[in-house]
Amino acid sequence: METKFQYFAQFAKGNRWSTFDNLTSLIMQSLVHLGGINAGQDHVAADSTQESSSPKKKVVILGTGWAGMSFLKNLDSKLYDVRIVSPRNYFVFTPLLPSVTVGTVEARSITEPIRRIIRKKEAQFHEAECIKIDVDKKQITCKDVSDITFKGKEEFDLPYDYLVIAVGATSNTFGTKGVMEYCHFLKDIEDAERIREHIINCFETASLPHLSSEERRKLLNFVVVGGGPTGVEFSAELHDLVHEDLLCLYPHLKDNVKITLVQSGDHILNTFDRRISQFAEKKFSRDGVHVKIGCRVLEVTDEYIRFKAKDTGKLVDVPYGMIVWSTGISTRPVIADFMKQIGQEKHRVLATDEWLRVKNCEGVYALGDCASIEQRKIVEDIAYIFKQADKDNNSLLSAAEFVETMEEVRLRYPQIDLYMDHKHMKGVIGLLDEALNSGDQDNAQLDLEHFSAAMSKVDSLMKCMPATAQVAAQQGTYLAHSFNHIARHKPAEGPKRIRAEGRHRFNPFCYRHLGQFAPLGGEQAAAELPGDWVSIGRSTMWLWYSVYASKQVSWRTRALVMFDWTKRFVFGRDSSRM
Repeated sequence: METKFQYFAQFAKGNRWSTFDNLTSLIMQSLVHLGGINAGQDHVAADSTQESSSPKKKVVILGTGWAGMSFLKNLDSKLYDVRIVSPRNYFVFTPLLPSVTVGTVEARSITEPIRRIIRKKEAQFHEAECIKIDVDKKQITCKDVSDITFKGKEEFDLPYDYLVIAVGATSNTFGTKGVMEYCHFLKDIEDAERIREHIINCFETASLPHLSSEERRKLLNFVVVGGGPTGVEFSAELHDLVHEDLLCLYPHLKDNVKITLVQSGDHILNTFDRRISQFAEKKFSRDGVHVKIGCRVLEVTDEYIRFKAKDTGKLVDVPYGMIVWSTGISTRPVIADFMKQIGQEKHRVLATDEWLRVKNCEGVYALGDCASIEQRKIVEDIAYIFKQADKDNNSLLSAAEFVETMEEVRLRYPQIDLYMDHKHMKGVIGLLDEALNSGDQDNAQLDLEHFSAAMSKVDSLMKCMPATAQVAAQQGTYLAHSFNHIARHKPAEGPKRIRAEGRHRFNPFCYRHLGQFAPLGGEQAAAELPGDWVSIGRSTMWLWYSVYASKQVSWRTRALVMFDWTKRFVFGRDSSRM
């Protein structure tokens, strides 16, 4: 390394100093270099100091479910002042809740403390329940949910610049009389533990010597309402618990146990491929699970559940020992009040645009089960798209103009890709097939009428996204990346605006379906994966084990879940009531 004098002599050798100012300037430059001071670094440091002194935007996240935690994990929390508000201080791996109800997996094995998740994040967590959202003041009112509170300190306000609503949803009773009073739900850990305790209660009570056979049959008749993935998986888990574990402990009750699955639709698992639905119905029939198709529940009392069969119109009363209600979702009270405040009271859930922004509400985003995206239809903008595509203003589109425009427009309207995948099209040129009588696409000339015809069926596949963990997680990741993009002041990278100049800041959200599983009991499962691939059987159940183990939120829960599975294989399920 050169000494200071060697460096200064070398620097002066190749320069002539005509004035004292030049000499002074060169000396200062030499000292700056020798002292390890870099002017560019000094400038950057000054900028960073200025940035750090400017207040960060306040981001408040409501909820610690799939959507909220996915958003938090992918958000650069150094860019924002982040607060998380939730009445529960843990994250739940909800796809395994049916396993908790029968003891296949322990409750704490699928929960992760929020503070463990955020310990490497610059974020604060508040265990409280949001009871009011004030859009005008841009603040929320929260209520302490702990048992230890100070008088007059039960509520507090939190201001926000951006509010991310991810509170999930409650079970939908459809106004059916008696459901809230007599049915169990399966939305959270507490629900699963109550169901587990009730199952054991039914068996222990039915074992008492003074009960009649009719009373025993009533106690051991388990009714599941809802033939969706949750209802089917719980029915399968309950069947395995009874036949693999409980009947060995209560052999005298073998002829009294009955499991009934009630579905209002024509098939169970009607969101799956038809082959999976048929296989599930046949397997349940072989296993002795009674599936009631096309039955609408009218009333629940403390003695029986009443439903009406669509095919015969007859009313059927079924006595029960336990009912698990799993038939859709409904909004939470705080969200219902918020929807009235912003003029969305006629909607089922919060309505957002394609960027997950709540409509008629600045700075508020909603994702997961509490929201639904209202995708803009392409037919609403068909004239504007045609005008944008008509480069030479001759009121006709060539195939080249069509392809060039549609490659850009498909980013703005995700339903175009859905339609193309459904029709197995290799490119946007395939959209012309249904509008042209001839097969000569390259020389086609489209007027507005033919262009509208080519686009007319694209919107036909638009539908609400399913209320699943997969959707919520993808929305959280997408929104976090959008927030990072905003804070870093990156240029707009979204599609061109159709009715205005410029581009959108980023692409709209587009859900990518990665498949779905349905465990059917007896170490068998069904899987529906992208590409119309259906897999059913024991090997699929092992695939289910692998996927759900890998999707755990931490290595701790992953190890605990795998240990619970192993323990069940070796020792069976625990039937202790604690």
